[in-house]
Amino acid sequence: MERGGKTVYGATVGILMLETQFPRIHGDMGNAGTWNFPVQYRVVDGATPERVVQGNPAELTERFISAGRELLRAGCDGISTTCGFLSLIQEDVRSALGVPVATSSLMQVPMVQALLPAGKRCGVITISETSLGPQHLMAAGAPSDTPIVGTDGGRCMTRDILADRPEIDFEACRLDMIDAGKTMIERHPDVGAIVLECTNMAPYARDLRKATGLPIYSIYSFINWFQSGLQPRRFENDLDDPRLF
Repeated sequence: MERGGKTVYGATVGILMLETQFPRIHGDMGNAGTWNFPVQYRVVDGATPERVVQGNPAELTERFISAGRELLRAGCDGISTTCGFLSLIQEDVRSALGVPVATSSLMQVPMVQALLPAGKRCGVITISETSLGPQHLMAAGAPSDTPIVGTDGGRCMTRDILADRPEIDFEACRLDMIDAGKTMIERHPDVGAIVLECTNMAPYARDLRKATGLPIYSIYSFINWFQSGLQPRRFENDLDDPRLF
């Protein structure tokens, strides 16, 4: 007998969107075509990139909780967001919603660090090196001295995303990301893997891997892992077949 209690079935991951207008290409968390499984979205009113990254996102906590509850009523079993800086509200949102919550790609840092050999560290590339501080890292369970490099001084990525511009040169963004990756390994030769803080950076993970030679983890890798627990893959096996044993 099947169990009910939801309105929508088959879309277990709910994504809380910042309020934006900039274009979101394939690979971006906010582009539904990025995912190989259905997701549901809710926009959090007033949660602009500038306010979340350069302001105090804790002021918006209740809005994220309210939008998260809407997603739960719609049938979601786990909640994520579209900005790594929201690690600061992880505890409050998790406690309020009562389901698995993954507010930030930064939550991967401790897991990636555990994979690396002795003497190697996990580094972070962020949309704003000037804004990402120890408090964001510690809220995600990451070491406060995690190496950080931003795209702040690049051609356009930080400027256009934080300003929420309606047009973005994505080739220039790709070059900004490659530059940040090269800066990371120059400044911190002990870095053995990189986590991308910003959810808009996932489309460039492959380019970074090629440019740096390091494993690259993004919100894409995180949410695929997150989904695999909420809705494990069904494997088709004939358990009566003696050849399987």
